[in-house]
Amino acid sequence: MRNPINSLKNMSYERRKGFYGYGFLILWFVGAILFLIIPIAESFYYSFFDVAPEVGYMKISPIMRADGTVNYFKNFTDAFGVDPYFRQLLVDALRNMAIKLPVIVVFSLFVAIVINQKFRGRTFARAIFFMPVIIATGPVYAIITGDLSTSGNSSAEQFSTMFEADMVDQLLEFIGIYGFGTQFTELLTTLTSDILNLVWNCGIQIIIFLSALQGIPVSAKEVGQIEGATGWEFFWKVTLPYVSPMILVNIVYTAIDSFIDPTNEVMARILAIQSDWRYGMASAMAWSYCGIVLIALGIIFAIMNKFIWYENE
Repeated sequence: MRNPINSLKNMSYERRKGFYGYGFLILWFVGAILFLIIPIAESFYYSFFDVAPEVGYMKISPIMRADGTVNYFKNFTDAFGVDPYFRQLLVDALRNMAIKLPVIVVFSLFVAIVINQKFRGRTFARAIFFMPVIIATGPVYAIITGDLSTSGNSSAEQFSTMFEADMVDQLLEFIGIYGFGTQFTELLTTLTSDILNLVWNCGIQIIIFLSALQGIPVSAKEVGQIEGATGWEFFWKVTLPYVSPMILVNIVYTAIDSFIDPTNEVMARILAIQSDWRYGMASAMAWSYCGIVLIALGIIFAIMNKFIWYENE
């Protein structure tokens, strides 16, 4: 009987590398099947039934109509027609995404252009803007966002007020503007009340834009200088076309990040339904939310892709 260890030693270097690669991929496939694919399939299956936990297993029961037939879509219809919060929370999530998305993308592009310039301390400035990506988890993020339910620290609550900048309402009231329009006031407040949160959500986008800016050919910059283009003309004629594919990438990334944000109230509602042991309803809400997110992303991609300039065109 051949020794597998000796057979492995007798393999060529290239085949041995391939063998090791397949070994690592097998581990990934096993983990993906056990902890991703199977739970997703079970969640999709649960969404069509009434699911309740029992000792050691999940009791799955069909939802019956009055005429004795099975109603597979009752969880979905109840999510939109019976639940008093889910539909409104979906509208709010879409509206917040529509407000935050252009602000984050434009701000990220602006910061990327600034820190792409040559100046003293450029590396430190880049590190500052990317730092939130590293530390925006756990107690630090809870303190900054004011979510102190797990900290129990009054000094942390005082510290969190340092990051609040909701001065718009107070300013409007101070100058005597009360009935200017609630939606306008809410829009200004949304855009300006959490400045740090804006920076906190731009780290990845800034890095993507920065890599796109550094990928602009030197020849394009030289042509702009020879033609005497101003900085404003260079931005619109060269910079923006070259980074436009990354604008689409950042739009899609920002939209997804907004939909799965830990503070997203739709996700909080789904988790609340799950905590109430209504796993079928929670699964139906989650899959409905997933479908709406995919539709929104498809619309965004279809619209923005018409304005993207590709280098091979």
